[in-house]
Amino acid sequence: MRFRPLLLSVVAAALATLGPGCGSSSGSSEQKVGPFEPKVEWVHLTCDPLVPTQCGFPFPSNVWTVDAADTPTKRRVQIDDDSIPPALNGKKSIGAPWSKSDGFSAGPAILTQLPGATLEGLPTLDTLARSLEADSPTVVLDTETGERIPHFAELDRTRDDPESVTFIIRPVVALKDARRYIVAIRKVRGESGELAPTPSFKALRDSIASSEPSVDARRGLYADIFQRLGGAGVERESLQLAWDFTTASRENVTGWLLHMRDEALAQAGDSGPAYVIDKVDEDWEPDLIAYRINGRMTVPLYLDKPEPGAHLVFGADGMPDPNPARPTYEVPFEVIVPKSALTKPAALLQYGHGLLGARTQIEAANFRKLVSEKNYVIFAVDLAGMAEDDFGHIANTLSSGQLEGISTMFERMHQGMLNSLLAMRMMSRGFAKDPKFGAYIDPTQRYYHGISQGGIAGGVYMSASTDVERGALSVMGQPYGFLLNRSVDFGPFFLVMRGAYPDPRAQQLGLALVQMLWDRVEPSGWTKHLAGGLPNTPAHAVLMTAALGDHQVTTFGAHVMARSVGAKHLETGVRDIFGLDKVSETPSGSVYAEYDFGLPKEPLCNVPMSHCEDPHGMVRKLQWSDDQLDAFLRTGQGKNFCPGGVCKFPEQSGCDGGSHADLCAP
Repeated sequence: MRFRPLLLSVVAAALATLGPGCGSSSGSSEQKVGPFEPKVEWVHLTCDPLVPTQCGFPFPSNVWTVDAADTPTKRRVQIDDDSIPPALNGKKSIGAPWSKSDGFSAGPAILTQLPGATLEGLPTLDTLARSLEADSPTVVLDTETGERIPHFAELDRTRDDPESVTFIIRPVVALKDARRYIVAIRKVRGESGELAPTPSFKALRDSIASSEPSVDARRGLYADIFQRLGGAGVERESLQLAWDFTTASRENVTGWLLHMRDEALAQAGDSGPAYVIDKVDEDWEPDLIAYRINGRMTVPLYLDKPEPGAHLVFGADGMPDPNPARPTYEVPFEVIVPKSALTKPAALLQYGHGLLGARTQIEAANFRKLVSEKNYVIFAVDLAGMAEDDFGHIANTLSSGQLEGISTMFERMHQGMLNSLLAMRMMSRGFAKDPKFGAYIDPTQRYYHGISQGGIAGGVYMSASTDVERGALSVMGQPYGFLLNRSVDFGPFFLVMRGAYPDPRAQQLGLALVQMLWDRVEPSGWTKHLAGGLPNTPAHAVLMTAALGDHQVTTFGAHVMARSVGAKHLETGVRDIFGLDKVSETPSGSVYAEYDFGLPKEPLCNVPMSHCEDPHGMVRKLQWSDDQLDAFLRTGQGKNFCPGGVCKFPEQSGCDGGSHADLCAP
């Protein structure tokens, strides 16, 4: 055995001469390299070897961007076609729609894969403060302020497939616009102890040689990342994974709709959009209602066609333009005038309808009662893009295997949101002077009331409106990417999506990509500006109400929206909420109130609540809720009208009195 020391020295010398390009089968050797100076620049990749088990992970990441001197962030998203998982039918999506973004969503699902990971010691939905503790295993760091962002971590439970579980980090506040964030994961455990980093990340963390080209290209970047994490008390040697991403700018997210709004309102002039009345019912619900009116208003058409599947028409400046071949089109509307308005002119109340619904929802009994007792003229238009006639297009797009087609939904929603803004301008200007019906309207009182989808989309409406300064958003939340897996409503869409993308990792990546496009007409891109800050836009305030155990819109998403708008938490005798200051009443500003109908605790994992009766529609049917709504809209005050100040109604739970299985149990 005398030759063994000589053999080892020869092998060591040979490895030394090979330099950093040589590595083991795992892609790295133990040869030390560096040190490296911090240098913030990014390599562009198709797949990131930091997470070799899933192309597209970790997401979002600055490796899916390129330099762009003409954007506020100086970045532009560039997602290669091969970064998006192919569909089961063999079709490939293209990354082109995402290239209009100069950063990622401010309401992101932060995705990676840590095979074998457990949630031991991690921040969860009921331990959010854990994410801000010094030893939190997951960290989301604002690179400008050095602050940690509150969040929770979860493992995707939508499918029982341990080999393809996505590890998800979800911020519980809207992130800042045009801001760089660092994500760090450390000390995450599996059944046999702490998980090991991947070879590429280990090479970056430990400054050892790697044959993976992107590792050497990122040495300077990671010198900066490790330095910033160290300054925040996150030890480099403890890390299992870290990366960074940049959120899109405010101009990029809100610019299209604000441009359309300003241009269309200027075109409409002092009288608002032109309209015609097609039908007037004077004997519909005659005990309460004086008139049910159906008509059409003429608005600019910014789409290449009015129907589902349309794209926005863009001008040379990159902003939406009216269709030169068809510059206007007619939008149906419905108005209900209560009999009370015949005695005293009524306030205007614009309604935002529910999921893939229609303007005719204002005919419901609870709305007839509300407008008659409180004296409102209620009206509505369909939200193009997420209305009844969009259902088939959305389902077909999700099943097609060409994910980029979903951009048509959000582009059409720009037209739908514009139509909603123009409807209030029409009602408060031209219609308020109508020879027959104008006398029944007080155009100085203008309010919005959205429920479910209308409460969610109402976050955009109430941030962008120039005519409405106070509104009510009921059973709402944000972002959609957080709400979808937790909603019974989206079960049919997920079945379609699973048929196209059977791998649950591909589904989660698809939802995260969709969120980026949705932000332009979704509250995650807007509600942080609701209280002020958008150009040519007044400050707004909203009353937000939610029902514990909601099967369709989780209250955890409602909390995200409430934090984003800076709302106060109105004491209703229900519970405390992380990040919201509780008050007995508010003289002004936005306010959030919860109602409890006696259901079991909501599941903490990403599955829908399904026990007992769904309380989604119960809040709107309470007299105390109507009183609260009216007081807030008329005066701006947030008050609790529940008996004894306790908004608990367990008799409405529909529970059978027995125990209920943990919906998150394996």
